Amino acid sequence: MFKNTLKTFTLLAALGGLFILLGGAIGGQTGLFIGLAIGLVFVGGSYWFSDSLAVKSANAHEVSEQSAPQLYALVRDLAGRADMKMPRVYLSENVQPNAFATGRNESKAVVCVTRGLLEVLDESEVRGVVAHELAHIRHRDILIGSVAAAVAMAITALASFARFAAIFGGGRDDEDSNPLALFAFAIFAPLAAMLIQMAISRSREFEADRGGAEIAGGGEALARALEKIEHYVKQVPMNINPAQASSYIVNPLTGRKVQFANLFQTHPPTEERIRRLRAA
Repeated sequence: MFKNTLKTFTLLAALGGLFILLGGAIGGQTGLFIGLAIGLVFVGGSYWFSDSLAVKSANAHEVSEQSAPQLYALVRDLAGRADMKMPRVYLSENVQPNAFATGRNESKAVVCVTRGLLEVLDESEVRGVVAHELAHIRHRDILIGSVAAAVAMAITALASFARFAAIFGGGRDDEDSNPLALFAFAIFAPLAAMLIQMAISRSREFEADRGGAEIAGGGEALARALEKIEHYVKQVPMNINPAQASSYIVNPLTGRKVQFANLFQTHPPTEERIRRLRAA
């Protein structure tokens, strides 16, 4: 838990630093203070609203025991088995089978599944997937993943702004501005964001698989679920911000034919995850 907390605040500090550097590159010394002010707003937003960003990206809506009784009961049963607080339950109408968890702590946790997941998987497999997401919550790593996604989104936006500023002469009235720094930032910042997400996400997926198998009472249902999801994500597209892809149980952008993010996969190979589940 302490390690993930440290990673979270390191990410947020890095995000704030990027805003300061970009402000300085665009507006010199004055830009530094402007970048600091804007960075503080984005850092606070990344921490407090990371769950809202995730569910908005998924076009998901919250469900209740009345509106989705079977799904709600399934999540409640597994949360009880894990001795956890009941998370909020969200449903995305996306036809691709997938799921994710988000939120800054257990009290604010969200488990979101897609309509496709409920239609493609049988009940035992859905339980395996939900148990995996609950394991993310129990391991206290949903905050670091959510913040990493928010940071990646912010870095992408910053890179776009840096390109615009460099092309149209940002900071031309300030001799301290540096257009070359803007171009370098625009090129390398998105790459850094993907590397950060890759380093954070890969190891925690194995741990969530193991924890999910413990909660569900076995790993075979989750293994079958991963096989089905892996097959469908290659066939059925999902339109989400690439920065949010690492939050899902299987990369939802796998099926895209042209995808720069594929150069740096944020998820470990699904085949290896299935092998480990069945070997346990």
